[in-house]
Amino acid sequence: MFLVDSHCHLDFPGLAEREAAVVAAAREAGVGLMVTIATRRESWGEVTALAARHPEVVCALGVHPHNAGRDGLEDPAPLIAAAADPQVVAVGEAGLDYHYDFAPRESQARNFRAHIAAARETGLPLVVHTRDADADTLAILEEEMKAGPFTGVIHCFSSGRELAERAVAIGFHLGIGGILTFRRSEELRRIVAEMPLDRLLLETDAPYLAPVPLRGKTNEPAFVVHTAKVLAAVKGTGLAEIARATSDNFFRLFTRARALRPA
Repeated sequence: MFLVDSHCHLDFPGLAEREAAVVAAAREAGVGLMVTIATRRESWGEVTALAARHPEVVCALGVHPHNAGRDGLEDPAPLIAAAADPQVVAVGEAGLDYHYDFAPRESQARNFRAHIAAARETGLPLVVHTRDADADTLAILEEEMKAGPFTGVIHCFSSGRELAERAVAIGFHLGIGGILTFRRSEELRRIVAEMPLDRLLLETDAPYLAPVPLRGKTNEPAFVVHTAKVLAAVKGTGLAEIARATSDNFFRLFTRARALRPA
């Protein structure tokens, strides 16, 4: 079995102190590849170096919407340059977060559009964060798609049916994490059940959102298997099929990582 954790934060507290052990535990659990995500410009070098230390780890570089006020991109050029590193397989995460509003919404939007421009220029997928901002997220994605195509994934999908359907309609994937396993996620499971399997990816968002039965623990890539099992039940198939399909989806989207695909 080969699983991919398409979104984690190995440089964050709770995982960084145990970096080698976390990667080893993931490998032991059947997680053959992890994408660790940079969320601040100042961490780009640190995160690419972390990925270079482990053959099972690649990375994405971006500025999280929480950081868009003080660190946001207005020009995609720095990100385009940094993404030339072969460890980088995606740009982001970037997007809109109206739940906390830690950054002005105008700054979040400018930062989001700069990431889209970088994704379009590099051909790398865009990792999108959206929380309580579905309408504006969709408006920007659909408007920018008309200006020139790009690919991407709605990270940690936990929104409504409209976001799922419209994201899939423009060619995006949905990242499915531990929220799928939560007791109160019945509506999310219904939506995911209706989404095409060839548009779904697995992720943890570690160290956050540990899945059932590990709620309350520090999440880590090894735990993605629990989400995979629930996704298999939701889709009415087996774990092996979910592992195969979501890994196929990952390598089709994250083209720069294809060399790491097992034979």
